Amino acid sequence: MTPQSARRGLSRLWYGYARVVVALRWVLVVGWAAAAVGTFIYLPPMAASTNDLEALGAEDASFEAEQRSLALFEYPLLSRIAIVQRDADGMDPLAQAEAVMRGVAVNQGSHETELIGAIPLTNTARTFPNAPEHDTTVLTFLFADPSTSFFQQTDAAQEFAADQLTDEADAFVGVTGSIPARAAQGRVLNEFVHVVEIATVLAVLTVVALTFRSLAAPALTLLSVGAAVVVTLGVSGAAGELMDISITADLRPLIVALLLGVVTDYCIFYLSGLRTRLREGHDRLEAARLATASFTPIVTVAAVTVAAGTASLIVARSALFRGFGPALALTVLVGLVVTITLVPALMAILGPRAFWPRETVAEPEVLRERPSLLTRAITHRVPAFLIVAACVAGLGAAATQARHLDLGLGFVQSLPEESAVAQGAEAASAGFAPGIISPTEIVIEAAGVGENTEALERLGAELADQPGVAGVVGPGQLPEADRLGVFVSESENAVRYLVVLDSTPLEATAISTLRSLEESVPSLVGAAGLGEVKTWIGGDTSLASGIIAATTNDLLRISLVALSVNLILLVIFLRALIAPLYLLASTVLALGATLGLSVLMFQGY
Repeated sequence: MTPQSARRGLSRLWYGYARVVVALRWVLVVGWAAAAVGTFIYLPPMAASTNDLEALGAEDASFEAEQRSLALFEYPLLSRIAIVQRDADGMDPLAQAEAVMRGVAVNQGSHETELIGAIPLTNTARTFPNAPEHDTTVLTFLFADPSTSFFQQTDAAQEFAADQLTDEADAFVGVTGSIPARAAQGRVLNEFVHVVEIATVLAVLTVVALTFRSLAAPALTLLSVGAAVVVTLGVSGAAGELMDISITADLRPLIVALLLGVVTDYCIFYLSGLRTRLREGHDRLEAARLATASFTPIVTVAAVTVAAGTASLIVARSALFRGFGPALALTVLVGLVVTITLVPALMAILGPRAFWPRETVAEPEVLRERPSLLTRAITHRVPAFLIVAACVAGLGAAATQARHLDLGLGFVQSLPEESAVAQGAEAASAGFAPGIISPTEIVIEAAGVGENTEALERLGAELADQPGVAGVVGPGQLPEADRLGVFVSESENAVRYLVVLDSTPLEATAISTLRSLEESVPSLVGAAGLGEVKTWIGGDTSLASGIIAATTNDLLRISLVALSVNLILLVIFLRALIAPLYLLASTVLALGATLGLSVLMFQGY
């Protein structure tokens, strides 16, 4: 079979498909309406949101350190929730004492609260000598039931604070920490996600309306996107249960945005084809058939390529990313099926009315006119070469900035300034140091290590002198904590330190500081005279460091798989080699430029 005959065979195949879709136009419209209603009513919803930190790094060494600490001491040291009290002119000594006694009462179960523990910490000169100010701030780290959600843990802390800190002398600022920050993020997202979705829909529909100078065209697009969204959300919940993978409700905004993008693009393809065929003089049904036959192959190839690229996320080691892969691939495939069936059916029903109020009249002579000056310019080799060179140079220059990308997990920093969580973090930072709301835990394990008090004091002093460390709290500094065995285990075979960094926790600078500290700890332990010990390092910043390292490795793995899969698909679909390489190179260059510009815009300013 010659290439020409193969192409003719494919053309007949796609035209045959178009004939079937146009013939079944009313059946398809009613069928998709029924499918949308059925999935909404009968299919299970998407899984509930997970606690992000656990989903991202449940197997991280930081969690292992916290679990080992709990096993050795039977009491956690790290808390991700804290009550902040601060008076810049100086905290009332009685209020400071009450905070300490309140923590003792919580630990003894004397308060009617869902909280299970508390560790109060004041910025006295003895406890935190490197603090920028003293006797101004009290931080009470709280422990809630870890099996409950971020929202429930935060609510328990806020209810406790509202019940206990009622006097002006208490100088209560707010409840802060990584868990309240995530809860606040969730509430902000839940509050504004529908506003963002509506704004995005209006923006997309405006683009379609301006493109075709029509009101009916964006309405057709909206119907198609709506059907795809409703069906996808329902099918995603069922697919998650069937495949035993986590497709959580957190993905809903991403699914909606992805469907808006791909379905709108494909609708524009089809509507452009319909308008061209109508202007050529074809009747309503034939114009719909020809447009469908012309653009369905392009739309199918584009969607399958995108779906394959998103499905490559399944090679990631992160459970969260692995959940993204099937969910996003399913989203694109559902969008494809809706687009290549519902949109042609609606075009066949509406015909010229798809461009109302603008009339579409037959203009075959106009369509055969010479192309525009711009079209002629960019399709000649010399101008085309200059344009390509300019694009490559510009995009390449922007892409070079991507090497300065600093990754972090700034939960608190992403909140509005008026947020009580952000204000609490700011107050804690002013009284102690930026890293106080998410400190780092260092556990030293060895037989009898808790008996060597002089060596432990030397190690604490050395840790406090490390670059980027604002302060260290450990054995011998807090009498009440020592009495409870917070820093030295009952067997004296383990000790632990609370290390506070001088930079914002979970951000790039703090992560860099922590990595340097991790490298230094073995030599510091040896210099202090503790001999051979086992060290564990935990905390949010340690966790963020592991997450970012794993994410970077995952991105490299995903990129290689996605590029390979897309190259193979493009070679098969286009039956060529140069064009697929050109397309992939353009994609990589555009992605690099996007990352580089993001660095300039958001890190540089």
